[in-house]
Amino acid sequence: MAKVRERLLRAASALHRVGIPFAVCGGNAVASWVATVDEGAVRNTRDIDLLVRRSDLDSIKTTLEQAGFVFDVVYDVVLFRDGPDGKPSEGIHLLFAGEKTRAEHLFPAPEITTVDDPAKFPVIALESLVTMKLMSNRDKDRTHLRDLIGVGLIDSTWPMKLPKELADRLQQILDTPDA
Repeated sequence: MAKVRERLLRAASALHRVGIPFAVCGGNAVASWVATVDEGAVRNTRDIDLLVRRSDLDSIKTTLEQAGFVFDVVYDVVLFRDGPDGKPSEGIHLLFAGEKTRAEHLFPAPEITTVDDPAKFPVIALESLVTMKLMSNRDKDRTHLRDLIGVGLIDSTWPMKLPKELADRLQQILDTPDA
């Protein structure tokens, strides 16, 4: 997990240094939010997900390559491996603000809205993170949402903040906390 953290901080520092807007999303964002309440409840993740603007992709490539990352596209996922021998599963995966991550998603990814994580990188705002997790709706995303529920960051008032399709998904998770 130390390698994931080092990778995240190296990428965040490089992007911040040149002024490219981004937000840490995915499992690392969930971990960051959970840690604000209970550090012992944090789950680890192997990859890093960053929400960026597609218009910044050329600058991102240049910046991350200078930081030792290698650009790649695997199964339509734009990512950066950590060096030539880096594994895609442990890489930095880009998601694009305002675009659907997958064709079957109900809505596009949100715009970049962040809060400052105590660890010195911008983390996606909680409502945007919850929306992204509900759109993906995979087992691991539902587990991440249960983690946020478990520490009290999401409660029964949240479904009314969301579009009906996503509200129904969240309500199902709230109704089955041990699923």
